[in-house]
Amino acid sequence: QVQLVESGGGLVQAGGSLRLSCTASGRTFNTYAIGWFRQAPGKEREFVAGISWSRGSTYYADAVKGRFTISRDNAMNTAYLQMNSLKPEDTAVYYCAAEPYGSGSKVGYGYWGQGTQVTVSS
Repeated sequence: QVQLVESGGGLVQAGGSLRLSCTASGRTFNTYAIGWFRQAPGKEREFVAGISWSRGSTYYADAVKGRFTISRDNAMNTAYLQMNSLKPEDTAVYYCAAEPYGSGSKVGYGYWGQGTQVTVSS
């Protein structure tokens, strides 16, 4: 079992950047795929980005391609979401999720963090 803690959220102006971190407990972080999801008020949770456990294959939602980058540091038990050129519509609670031996695609995550708020002002 893995426990996930997100950090790095906050308030930023449109066009700015933030880096979110997802730190996991345990010694088997390198066997988990990591995904980032977000949920805006009144909307369903949506997939943002994912990275596989093995080769580090990455996947992105169309809305964030070219602006967001997902990465992982297995030695630090941490995954990151670098968010550049932020827009007001990126405002949401961002969650990281993990799945053992997962592909990093947008489905199939069994472990979730508590979320971190990202607010982008116009």
